[in-house]
Amino acid sequence: MSLTVSLLIGTAVLLLAIFAVKASTYLGLPSLLIYLGFGVLLGSSGFGIDFSDVELAQQLGTIALAVILAEGGLTTNWASVRPHLALGIALSTVAVVVSVGVMAAFMILVLGMPWQLAVVTGAIISSTDAAAVFSVLRSLGLPRRITSALELESGLNDAPVILLVMFLSVPMDQIQPWWQIALTIAFELAVGTVLGVLVGYAAVWLLRRGALPSSGLYPLLAMGFLLLSYTLATVAHASGFLAAYAAGVVLGNANLPYKRAVVGFAEGLAWLAQIGLFVMLGLLVFPEQIPEVIVPAVLIGLVLLFVARPLSVMIAASPLRVPLRAQLFFSWAGLRGAVPIVLATIPIANGLDGGWAVLHLVFVLVVIFTLVQGTTLPAVARALGLAGRETTRDLEVEVAVLDEMAADLMTVDVADDSKLHGVYVADLRLPDPSAVSLVVRDGAAFVPSPQTRIRAGDQLLIVATSEVREAAQARLRAVARSGRLAQWRGDRGDEQ
Repeated sequence: MSLTVSLLIGTAVLLLAIFAVKASTYLGLPSLLIYLGFGVLLGSSGFGIDFSDVELAQQLGTIALAVILAEGGLTTNWASVRPHLALGIALSTVAVVVSVGVMAAFMILVLGMPWQLAVVTGAIISSTDAAAVFSVLRSLGLPRRITSALELESGLNDAPVILLVMFLSVPMDQIQPWWQIALTIAFELAVGTVLGVLVGYAAVWLLRRGALPSSGLYPLLAMGFLLLSYTLATVAHASGFLAAYAAGVVLGNANLPYKRAVVGFAEGLAWLAQIGLFVMLGLLVFPEQIPEVIVPAVLIGLVLLFVARPLSVMIAASPLRVPLRAQLFFSWAGLRGAVPIVLATIPIANGLDGGWAVLHLVFVLVVIFTLVQGTTLPAVARALGLAGRETTRDLEVEVAVLDEMAADLMTVDVADDSKLHGVYVADLRLPDPSAVSLVVRDGAAFVPSPQTRIRAGDQLLIVATSEVREAAQARLRAVARSGRLAQWRGDRGDEQ
């Protein structure tokens, strides 16, 4: 009966969490806040579920993060992010170091924290979680450089931060010299990346050549390889998180059989991992201890938001000639989500004094500042003139034939101020083989002819092979910005 009741509660929470995604999207709120609320409501101060096993929470949280990062790698378009790799690496390394230093100095000098606890806390809150609001970012039509950089940062900065927290959350006499920690982290990241890439290519080779008796086995096999990359790297004392992400990137950018099913299955598992992770972390929190940390959490969050994050972004991005308005948006979009709360369980599990206070502090910081930043991101993007500049987006379609033909489907929303308005389909001059196959106008769909004139508010469905997809997107961007004579005006649709 106990197992049945547990299954009933878990199923109810899962169903409510899925419906909450729709509500959070409508309200412009990251769904993680709702999931954390479910956990707190079910906990000891709510429905009375007593869950205080920090070590189990850390282990389950680690597995959940591995699944989330693997799915993040699968959905990363390497062709799009590769030109911005230097910026993503800078934000996930240099910016992290600067942020940890600034926050640790503030907590030591102003809040009077012991140096070890201050550095650990600074590292915990320095890992961004762009996935917390990435659905919001994608709906804004941001320039590819911004979304790619945030995507890379969220996928890459977890691994070094997790290693740093683990190295520092030990008894004082066991902490290694800083240079030894730095070299060890660099070694683990390098080995983890190599192992992830190798496992990814091995998985691609086997998936292409191993004919399985059921299409449903392909997603399971792919996910098995992604988890294999994590476990192999962990056993080899390398970064399992980076290995899972790297393997995901390799798999996600290869022409695999039933690729849409693979990606869809991974997305479902990632959603399940996120829901379970946030609910579990909510269960760990004792609401009666929250009032004690509200003031320091708000102070730390303000310094992080207005000093540490902007300074770290400026130092990391300025040498790469990133425009000021993009730097300002990066600063505001540096959200904290699942990773900091999971990392906050490590000091507790290792017996570090003040560990529980850090957990509640991080919990309050994540809730308050995710609420503030997540709801204002669209307004910030519009104020900086960044929203609505990218007009193409992917359309996921579950058709195996398209995978075998290496074809992609795209949709283009024609904005009111887009210069696509009034252009004939023939004047788009999309690269061959690609074509506008359907137009949705005023709720009705029709197949266009070359003489069909595009109107503001139209939605275009475009079919293109993988080889010419980038060129088709570039041509669409150019026409949307400069009209049908874009090429004569020197606009070739380069991403901005």
